[in-house]
Amino acid sequence: MLTVLHDLVSTVLEWIQSLGGFGIMIGLMMEMIPSELVLAYGGYLIQQGHISYFSALFFGVVGGVAAQFIIYAIARYGGRPFLARYGKYLLIRQHHIDMSEEWFNKYGTGVIFTARFVPIVRHAISIPAGISRMPVWKFVMLTTLAAIPWTIGFLYLGYVLGDRWQHIDEAAAPYIQSFILVALAVLIIYFVIKYTISKKKEGKPI
Repeated sequence: MLTVLHDLVSTVLEWIQSLGGFGIMIGLMMEMIPSELVLAYGGYLIQQGHISYFSALFFGVVGGVAAQFIIYAIARYGGRPFLARYGKYLLIRQHHIDMSEEWFNKYGTGVIFTARFVPIVRHAISIPAGISRMPVWKFVMLTTLAAIPWTIGFLYLGYVLGDRWQHIDEAAAPYIQSFILVALAVLIIYFVIKYTISKKKEGKPI
């Protein structure tokens, strides 16, 4: 299994180097390889002059959004039973589905943005969005807004690390914590605004 995974990663990295930005998009859409690894390698290729920054950024965002939209569409049209049976092929386990549904039910559609920066639920959060038939435009908008800083951040880290881009997990750890704190702050602001609007509609004092 490890050999197969290693070969898959090597193949995707070869695609990225030969196809440039388009290769980054394909690598992100496959979902079997962490987006952090794909983007860090993209940053390394920027440093080496094999790809332009704007190409890596554009295709990185498009690939990240497309990957999540695929999961959203599967959940929307296949439902929870389909994911419970075949989700393992997307590296999504039952506890991921349960946790993401809990988050979605508790925090609402706004969590589509904030959960993108939180380990474990960041990929699975698209599932309850699809099952609840969240409007496509809203899902794509929030996912894109989250994909932009995520892509920029890991391309930058890969660029800085250079030949050491494989050590992205170690280098990204403090940044991930910052991402989570910012995401939580945005979530709190979202709730305050949502609560204020609901009270105004009810005609009650805040």
